[in-house]
Amino acid sequence: MNNRRNTLLWMKDLIDHMTRCHDQLQWASDGEMQLYLADAMLGDLVECQRLCKELRAEPAEPAPRARNSSRGASHARDLVMS
Repeated sequence: MNNRRNTLLWMKDLIDHMTRCHDQLQWASDGEMQLYLADAMLGDLVECQRLCKELRAEPAEPAPRARNSSRGASHARDLVMS
């Protein structure tokens, strides 16, 4: 599994965790629980921001080449040159 896929999976897990914390936060009446959940969500946001920066820094992966793509390119070049 490549690094980009791992990063995206980790981000999905963080977003899922934030969603669960948000759901719990809506019903939390205890000030300590609210503080705990808000802190957990802030930590997840910081990690998501770090992962987004990591994704932006990665070079774009080339698209998979179709079969016989070199033949198609060669054929197109021959048409242009004739």
